[in-house]
Amino acid sequence: MTVRAVSERIGEIFEQLPEVWVEGELSEIKVRPGSSVIFMRLRDSSADMSISLKCFQNLFQTVEKLEENSRVIIRAKPQWWTKNGTLAFAVSEMKKVGIGELLLRLEALKNALAQEGLFDPERKKPLPFLPTRVGLICGRNSDAEKDVVENARKRWPSVEFEIHEVAVQGAAAVTEVTSALRELEERDDVDVIIITRGGGSFEDLLPFSDESLLRLVAECHTPIVSAIGHEKDAPLLDLVADYRASTPTDAGKRVVPDMYEELETIAILQGRVQRALEQRIEREFIRIENYISRPLMKDPYLLLNPLDEALASIRQRSMRSIEAIVNVDTERLTTLLSGLRALSPQSTLDRGYAVVQKEDASIVRKATDVDSQELITIRLAEGSLRAKTE
Repeated sequence: MTVRAVSERIGEIFEQLPEVWVEGELSEIKVRPGSSVIFMRLRDSSADMSISLKCFQNLFQTVEKLEENSRVIIRAKPQWWTKNGTLAFAVSEMKKVGIGELLLRLEALKNALAQEGLFDPERKKPLPFLPTRVGLICGRNSDAEKDVVENARKRWPSVEFEIHEVAVQGAAAVTEVTSALRELEERDDVDVIIITRGGGSFEDLLPFSDESLLRLVAECHTPIVSAIGHEKDAPLLDLVADYRASTPTDAGKRVVPDMYEELETIAILQGRVQRALEQRIEREFIRIENYISRPLMKDPYLLLNPLDEALASIRQRSMRSIEAIVNVDTERLTTLLSGLRALSPQSTLDRGYAVVQKEDASIVRKATDVDSQELITIRLAEGSLRAKTE
C-alpha cells in the first residue's frame, strides 16, 4: 500500500468514531495570527499523557478565562489529517470545570478515603528522632526547598538531604511527584520524606489531592511529611501523610531535633546524674559511719559472748540428759540380763543337770526317744560328751 492509501484508510476509520466527552488540563495554547483555529493540548491530570485539540476561536472565547493549566471538559470528534498523518480532536463544545464542582469532587474523594481508613491516626507512622537522610520532593529552585533545608540545618547542621526537584503544579505535577516518591521510598538510607511547595491558588494545589498520589503515600513504609502551602491551605495529602507541617519552615524544624536543645538537655541530665550520685555516695558514707560507731563494730566478740555462754549451757544440759538416759537404760539392761539368766538353760546346767540331744539336735526327753546304739550328745555346764546308747 502507498502512504496515501494507508493514511486515507486510517482517516476512514476515525471518521466512523463518534464524539466523546474528555476532561483534562489545557496546555500549549497556540493562536496563529490571521487564523480562526486555535491549537492546544489536553493533558491528563494524573498521568504523563495528552492529546491534540483544535478549536475555533469564537468557541474558545465563549469560555471565560481559559489559560494554561485550566481544567476543562470538552466534546470533540477525533480527526485524522491524511496529509501529514496526525491526529487531532475537533472541539465542538467546551466548558471550564468550576471551583464548586472541584470542591464537590474533592469532598466525595475525601469521604471515600476516610471510610477506607486512610486518615486514621492509628495507621500513621512516627517520625524518626534523628534521620540518617531526609528525602525532599519540591519545586525547582523553590523557596520551599530553601526553607526546609536551611531550617533543618540550623537545628542539626550535619543533616543530609536527598532532593528531587519536580513540577509542583500543572499537568506534569502528579506524574513527577509520584515518580520521585517511588524512588525515595525504594532507598534504604532515606528515613523520612518531605513533600513540599509554597502557597498557591486552589487549582495550583490540586495535584496534591490526586487520588493515585494519595494512595501511593498511604502505601509507603517511609514516614511522609506534607508541607504544602501555608496554614490555610489544606490539600488531601495533609490528611493522608504521617505528619502535616503547617509550612515548609515547620517541616524543616519537625524532621530533626534541635542540636543546641539536645546538648542543653544532655547537660541538664548529666547534672542530675552527678547530683544523684553525690547524694547516694553521701548517704552511703553516713551509713558506714553509723555502722562503724556501733559498739559491736569496735568489739565483735560482744555479739559472740552471749552465744558462747548459751552454747556452753546447752552443752551441759545435753550431757546431763544423756548421762541420765544412759543410767536408766543401764539399770533396765541389768534387770533384763538377770531375768534372762534366770530363764536360760545354762543356769540349769550350772546346777548339775545335763541336756541330751540326738544327732539332729532334738532334745531327748525319755529313753524311748532313742534307738539302741544311737549316738547322742550330752551337754554339760561346761563342755559336752558324745555317747552311744545300749
